[in-house]
Amino acid sequence: MTVPPLFAALVFVPGLAIGSFLNVVAARVPERRSIVRPRSACGACGTEIAWYDNIPLLSYGLLRGKCRSCRSEIGIVYPIVELTVAALIVGCVLRFGLTATALVESIFCATLVTVSVTDLQRRVIPNWIVLPAAAVVLLGMTAAHPSPQWLIGALAAGAFLFVFAVAVPGGMGMGDVKLALLIGAGLGRATPMGMMIALLAALIPSVYLLARHGSGARKMKIPFGPALAFGAVVALFAGHDLLAWYWSLSG
Repeated sequence: MTVPPLFAALVFVPGLAIGSFLNVVAARVPERRSIVRPRSACGACGTEIAWYDNIPLLSYGLLRGKCRSCRSEIGIVYPIVELTVAALIVGCVLRFGLTATALVESIFCATLVTVSVTDLQRRVIPNWIVLPAAAVVLLGMTAAHPSPQWLIGALAAGAFLFVFAVAVPGGMGMGDVKLALLIGAGLGRATPMGMMIALLAALIPSVYLLARHGSGARKMKIPFGPALAFGAVVALFAGHDLLAWYWSLSG
């Protein structure tokens, strides 16, 4: 079902609101705090944020990235998450139309953004985020497109990273393994493409650290979650096209 771009753009504003909520989730769930109460407040002065200063993207721009009360800097990650989540949801609507698939893949993408933030900021991929999302995505995609590919993708991706984590202790956490379950559930047959892109993406910071710090880079850890998320998003929207392009070169 083709959706007119203008109609899909109407999803952008709700997407910003979802992104704003996911900022709260990313900040509070790793600390096991309620995502409902108390209301959002400035991390520097503790002043509760008024509703008119909590409008996604717009308030950040009007306040020039600073708290109204104490003028301390508001992290740029907040508007980035809002904008990224909104853009991905619009992309899902354009790609899959007004369908159950678009809804499930929107949940998939939103979760990938959330755990990327927690992994970058805290080096953790919370079970309370990734496991429920993996179950919802697996059930949703199986219901929308009955096939074992979603379960196979989840198990294969999880097993692949589990073997790697066991073979190289300390090189990868179990959070990455659980994230792989989500990725396989959301990509199905495109899972190998997503994992390959993720591994290539992870090489970029690794090569940079090696060039800058030499052998000392071996002791430095980089979060793998964002690379996995990046590979999954690319595979979701362009995986089949990339695979077709690859086979055309091989032929």
